Amino acid sequence: MWSRNIIVFFALIYGVSSEDWTRIAKNELANALKIKPNTGFAKNVIIFIGDGLGISTINAARIYKGQKQGNPGEETVLEWEKFPNAAFSKIYGSDKQVPDSAQTATAILGGVKVNYKTVGVTDSIKGQDCAKLVELGDAAKVKSVIRKAQNDGKSTGVVTTARLTHATPASTYAHSAHRNWESDADLTPEANGVCRDIAHQLVHSNNDIQVFLGGGRRAFYPKNFSDPETGATDVNKRLDNRDLVEEWKTIQTAKNRKHKYVWKKDDFDSIDENNVDYVLGLFSPSHMAYETERSNSGNGEPSLTEMTSKAIKILQKNEDGFVLLVEGAKIDIAHHDSLAKIALEDTLEFERAVKEAVSLTNHQETLIIVTADHSHAFSLAGYTKRGNDVLGLVDDEAVEIEPPLDKKPYTALVYGNGPGWRADRQNLTGVATDANDYIQQSAVPLEYETHSAEDVGIFAQGPMSHLLHGVHEQHYIAHVIQYAACIGDYRDNCDKESRLTSGSESLVPALFLLYLSTCIQMFF
Repeated sequence: MWSRNIIVFFALIYGVSSEDWTRIAKNELANALKIKPNTGFAKNVIIFIGDGLGISTINAARIYKGQKQGNPGEETVLEWEKFPNAAFSKIYGSDKQVPDSAQTATAILGGVKVNYKTVGVTDSIKGQDCAKLVELGDAAKVKSVIRKAQNDGKSTGVVTTARLTHATPASTYAHSAHRNWESDADLTPEANGVCRDIAHQLVHSNNDIQVFLGGGRRAFYPKNFSDPETGATDVNKRLDNRDLVEEWKTIQTAKNRKHKYVWKKDDFDSIDENNVDYVLGLFSPSHMAYETERSNSGNGEPSLTEMTSKAIKILQKNEDGFVLLVEGAKIDIAHHDSLAKIALEDTLEFERAVKEAVSLTNHQETLIIVTADHSHAFSLAGYTKRGNDVLGLVDDEAVEIEPPLDKKPYTALVYGNGPGWRADRQNLTGVATDANDYIQQSAVPLEYETHSAEDVGIFAQGPMSHLLHGVHEQHYIAHVIQYAACIGDYRDNCDKESRLTSGSESLVPALFLLYLSTCIQMFF
């Protein structure tokens, strides 16, 4: 690996000849030939979901990171790009060509495709159909890999920069006919009193999940309750007058668990991982702050990296291992507002969290998967020269190749739709397109930019990570996780003992047993 880095270093300084490019490729081939698949047992699993982290965002973030370091940028390698295994994921939903985060997260973590804006329920449930969910009961509920790991004795946790009741984190523990049913105030009149809101499900049906860190206090506190951070009385939502935070603490106390509730960075930092087993952290009434706006003061918020580190240190005390979800949620939110720079900055914070997880775990026993739930209508285009400012305008040389018909300059990063549309396209001469609040131009006027249908990446290292290769259905990921960790649907047919003792030699019989089991299920 050191020889490749030296080649790249000198290439940046002196340029690259055709011979250098060949040596770089041959060096990568030599490294690839050294890779042997880890076919052991995944004691631990960490699933990183970059919400909205499509390939176009990875590409732009890679260049942006490199340019911040004073390099051209394109040659930069992000942390998950160092992983030995990579694949593509097809992200459509049961009823959508372009899906939302609730159905994609349920696919990744639950192992089935579901309908638009539904969380943790099968595609027999349409959006807002509380009556059908109640009628079908458990038959309509999709258990996530978090719940299955918890039921099989592993420690579990959920970390996000969104509200803990938001689509992706909710898919780890909730069963809801609509993702927006975060508090009782959000339920439809037909569902109120019949279906439970997502915050209630977290506290009363999933209090055995050991770590919950994110935003979203408003769904846990009663309306007119004074927010602990701001003192405001108009941010909280519950109409049932219940304080779910206090109820969570009461439950943990009754079960004699070492627990802690925190809402600010000071209290978070003071958590002794060796003396706490259950943590609920709610660091904002709604979503947590963008990394560029996050306050690092005592009353501020921990970073995604800090939350990831704390969660791993708490969960890894379990000798039977753990399963953890980490979501970089604000990438997606920035994209919806067409704030490209903010999205890239949150992508780099997401990368730091991945790097922290790698440093804290043993890759021989920890499966780490980095993927996205979907991509966005976002691209880097314009025949720009190498090293062109990724947040800047398309360079003059590229403009000569394909000149804009309106003769106005344009940015290399653009959106297919969103709030940046203007009937008379703005002349960007002299405009600070690298400002945090600059809204990229778009082709179609929408209040918020949308997701896209393009495939997203899956990057993996650790036990059974080689099973992620080629092009997969998105819900396949949950099956790989269960098989690698011998939990849930694959608890009894994963050949765990053989994999622990004989390593890669056990792969063939293990896969044969899985094939045989599948055949039996098909015929009987």
